Amino acid sequence: MRLLLWLFTFTFLITLPGKAQEKKTYKVNTVAFYNLENLFDFEDDPITFDDDRTPDGKDHWTEEIYKDKLKNMAQVISEIGADVTGTSPVLIGVCEVENRRVLEDLINQDALSNKDYGIVHFDSPDRRGIDVALLYQKKIFTPTNYEAHELKIYDDNDVTKRIYTRDQLLVSGMLDGEKIHLIVNHWPSRSGGEARSRFKRVKAAKLNKQIIDSLFSEDPYAKIITMGDLNDDPTSPSLSEVLKPKKDKEEVGLKELYNPMADMFKKGLGTLAYRDGWNLFDQMIVSAELTKTDYSTYRFYKAGIYNKSYLANPRGRYKGYPYRSYADGGYTGGYSDHFPVYLYLIKEK
Repeated sequence: MRLLLWLFTFTFLITLPGKAQEKKTYKVNTVAFYNLENLFDFEDDPITFDDDRTPDGKDHWTEEIYKDKLKNMAQVISEIGADVTGTSPVLIGVCEVENRRVLEDLINQDALSNKDYGIVHFDSPDRRGIDVALLYQKKIFTPTNYEAHELKIYDDNDVTKRIYTRDQLLVSGMLDGEKIHLIVNHWPSRSGGEARSRFKRVKAAKLNKQIIDSLFSEDPYAKIITMGDLNDDPTSPSLSEVLKPKKDKEEVGLKELYNPMADMFKKGLGTLAYRDGWNLFDQMIVSAELTKTDYSTYRFYKAGIYNKSYLANPRGRYKGYPYRSYADGGYTGGYSDHFPVYLYLIKEK
């Protein structure tokens, strides 16, 4: 069944003048992003504010709960795109991870251990200690350069009032022999209200644009994917006025970006729900070179939200919302308060 689906999805018929129809087959790789909703270990870190996620803390975060959370997260990651590619994502950006240890524990879960994932991670200055990271299948992707770009924000433009938040992670490398750049984001939250906190995400968008522009200055045809929990929708000022990705793939020019999530948001789709409304904070945005239709090298094919039924709350007031792992003062056995997002990169075999 999986082989039939793969052939149906990624085999195209091309009619050439005077010739019979010619089949083309494609290599397919999944790139994904997932907010893991507070993937903390169960030990107290004296440097960060992680006290709630300890056995004696408010959340009663025990080793048993931690292990169950890891199993759930690994299950989801292992299945993203697998119905098409037969494997888990080659590249997956993650956020809300406490440290490298939780990432190592994650990739060593039964559902992922045979994929031989590598990790790119830096500790960020976020006060809670949550970071972003990139996981990659070593046999397909090789990092050649990676760096954390610090996001410096000050309340009231006062340098003594630093707002400590997550870095933006840039990883450049070779995907099956082709150079590609990935930026993993977790922009500042809407705590205190969307309008009041908007300047923080605008600042994050400006840093993101600066990183992207620096890549374009070296290579106008760079293949770039910027992904993450942006805490903003495709129509928010940080996107529409700063990053300015195009909504229509055919309109994307050199050194510009395309946001395939914009059309999904317009249709009412989302990755998290709040007060009976959907937001699409988790986004995958690609550079112009990836939108071309010459598939002799890897190109963007399509994007999606991984919102399988088991990832949705099965009952009660929040039925249909993402089935989060912690709610109403206790561990639920769920997954995350965000659905993952993904895209396919394809090229002719």
